[in-house]
Amino acid sequence: MELSELKGIGTRTEELFHKIGIYTPCDLLYYFPADYIYYSEPVPIGTLEEGGPRAVRGILERDAAVYYANGKAVLTVYIRDISGRLKLTWFNAPYLRTQLRSGMVMVFWGKVSRYDGQLVMAQPVIFRIKEYEGLRGKLSPVYGQTKGLGNKVIQKSVMQLLDIMEKDEGAGILREDFLPKEILERRKLPSLSDSVRGMHFPSSPVQLCIWRGRLSYDELFIFSVAMLFKKDEMRRKCSDYVMKSFAQMDHFLSELPFRMTPGQTEALKAIRMDLSGGFIMNRLLMGDVGSGKTIVAFAAMLAAAENGFQSAFMAPTALLALQHFEKMKDLIVRQGLPFKVQILIGAMPEKEKREARKKIREGGVDFIIGTHALFQDKVEYAALGLVITDEQHRFGVRQRGDLEKKGKYPHVLAMSATPIPRTMAMFLYSDLSVSTLEGLPAGRLPRKNAVVGEEYRQRAYKFIYDEVKKGRQAYIVCPMIDPNDTLDLQNVHDYAAEIRRIFPREIRTALLHGKMAAEEKEAVMRRFLHDEIDILVCTTVVEVGVDVPNASVMMVENAERFGLASLHQLRGRVGRSTYQGYCIFVDTQKSELSQKRLGILSSSNDGFFIAEEDLKLRGPGEFFGLRQSGEMRFQYADIYRDRKILEDAYEDARSILIDDPGLKKDGHTALLRALERYMSPE
Repeated sequence: MELSELKGIGTRTEELFHKIGIYTPCDLLYYFPADYIYYSEPVPIGTLEEGGPRAVRGILERDAAVYYANGKAVLTVYIRDISGRLKLTWFNAPYLRTQLRSGMVMVFWGKVSRYDGQLVMAQPVIFRIKEYEGLRGKLSPVYGQTKGLGNKVIQKSVMQLLDIMEKDEGAGILREDFLPKEILERRKLPSLSDSVRGMHFPSSPVQLCIWRGRLSYDELFIFSVAMLFKKDEMRRKCSDYVMKSFAQMDHFLSELPFRMTPGQTEALKAIRMDLSGGFIMNRLLMGDVGSGKTIVAFAAMLAAAENGFQSAFMAPTALLALQHFEKMKDLIVRQGLPFKVQILIGAMPEKEKREARKKIREGGVDFIIGTHALFQDKVEYAALGLVITDEQHRFGVRQRGDLEKKGKYPHVLAMSATPIPRTMAMFLYSDLSVSTLEGLPAGRLPRKNAVVGEEYRQRAYKFIYDEVKKGRQAYIVCPMIDPNDTLDLQNVHDYAAEIRRIFPREIRTALLHGKMAAEEKEAVMRRFLHDEIDILVCTTVVEVGVDVPNASVMMVENAERFGLASLHQLRGRVGRSTYQGYCIFVDTQKSELSQKRLGILSSSNDGFFIAEEDLKLRGPGEFFGLRQSGEMRFQYADIYRDRKILEDAYEDARSILIDDPGLKKDGHTALLRALERYMSPE
């Protein structure tokens, strides 16, 4: 079946679906809502407070009026009920005047803010009384969109697909259910087809948690099986790369212009024991952004070089790889070390890549720094003894494994800045030994944080402008790429245009988001790194990025929509030098929960403390908000909210593999196929 076979999807609409990553009916089936709107009981106008969204029912006092301000048409109307009176406004929607007449009783749904001393509901959605009654108490899906492809079109296409699937027993669209029967029965999990349908159109918040819980379980279960497979494989292997001499590492550390933190010292002590112990090192170096993981990695690479082995350092982006390459070269030159470093990334000209591969194959270089290009078939290593992966959760299990096999199972050091609660690390990193770096290197100032409301936005712009005039740079992070016809959230396209309008012409602005081509993204980040951009309006794509020491301010819009761990990683992009770093979190919801959560972020710069507190605040019933970013990159699961599911999935995976280590028994065939797909290149 093709997408174009669905009613309403012609050539143009199909191209728009492609823009959001949907090419097949299966892609559409698993394109779950980014959010849901819960249509609650309308509240009395007199009880309204700032925040929302809320629903109110009222009578229009008079016909809607339109006036013009700053070139925009502003439509206003007042509604009232027995408890109070409320002003409603819409921008550039004069056509609504004919729909809003004196004496009409309607329901309005939207966010409430305070302007000029009075509460105002801006851009509310309008419902007839009977229409809202049909929605009340239900959840309505809101999908990620692109210009020209709105929520209604996506929703109707999904409904068609679900009907086809139900009539034709899956119609070959639903993915294979790999969970063994004994687990489905023991955990009382719903069917896969019911869960997929329920994720699109849940009947209640409670039901949504059940459907999402099933998909989260699947994801965490196959992850656990893969980790346990890998752990068992590595445990049986002795190392061919035993390292006995560490004189170069010690010399390197003694010549650094700063003192190592206690965490760095302890991590290096553990790494030295692993490298010299006779077995394969498989260690995770976990620490906040800016905690000094890269220096520890460089020191380990020096130990490998001193003992005659090569090291490969794999970064998640080409620009970050280039930055690591330049830093490594600079350290080698400054300390007069007898080693050579090589860069290898996909964007290099083919002639340069051939020369680089020749040097690597013949042992002419000691340190190789690059991206996924490091494990391609054409790359052969003379003596690969150490593999380092930066932001390890961004690489698939098989990707890391392929690079490791290049050297006949070298030592492995994985690094991550994602702050994981210690209570969960034993499950998520079950195949690794863990070293944790806490605290900041000498000379770094703790970031100053502020949680503010929308009314602070103009003052925030003034603060950013003042920092830019001092020669600093700023990030402004939005939760969405494109406008959404249902969610009132900031998007990078409109926001970047607004910033250009507000700030003087000499302030250089640019935008960055995940839908841009890799080359375009890297070009923007390169310009930002070289101080050719003053304000970068972006999405969370900058969460893992290059080190921009000159960036001093980060402003996050709709901060209540992000997980605390994700926000903590984002703010790690500023304050990466001797300049003071500032983070401004704009809370547009102002609910009791959002203020409590963001207050934790404002009061602490300790990522592990924040992760633990976030863990306590997230309950199994929390489902609103955009999908989390940066947290292990699971598609459905949230490792904080789903900690109990993670524990169950891990225990079930362990039980299955103890009973059937090779997954050869009847009933495990689908699981074996799923594992092979999971371990295959991404």
